[in-house]
Amino acid sequence: MTPRLPAFLKAPLSLWRALSTALDHLQAPTALLARGYVAEAFFRSGLTKIRDWETTLALFGDEYKVPLLSPGVAAVLGTAGELVLPVMLVLGLGGRFAALGLSVVNVVAVISLSEIAPAALQQHITWGVLLAGLAIYGVGRWSLDGALLKPWLHRSGLSTPR
Repeated sequence: MTPRLPAFLKAPLSLWRALSTALDHLQAPTALLARGYVAEAFFRSGLTKIRDWETTLALFGDEYKVPLLSPGVAAVLGTAGELVLPVMLVLGLGGRFAALGLSVVNVVAVISLSEIAPAALQQHITWGVLLAGLAIYGVGRWSLDGALLKPWLHRSGLSTPR
């Protein structure tokens, strides 16, 4: 038996329920906006790198000190990550994988610079928080993962309960 709700709580709880429902409907478009915002920044960076490959190699040799990798390998992997992972992220195809991959690119970018301006560091932190949210909560219903992969996994009995 459930207890009766006091009359003075009915209106605020009804308002809260309506607000929660409205916010629930905003999850998919908000995830899409976050994906697009982060993907654009990384993709543009990748395009800049391939436009002038000699400068990119010089930067990885002199400026970016990527641990454990040679400058050439770091340049290729970093540029490939900045071009492929944002496309996957914005499409929501392997979205969590793409968010985690871009998180690695983001962290390596920060630690590979000997000096980073406070505004640039803040931008990397913002990207990191958005990527963490997408990796943890998923990329949303408005994604190829949500539209194709999740229903297929459910039909095949491979989906995890939520």
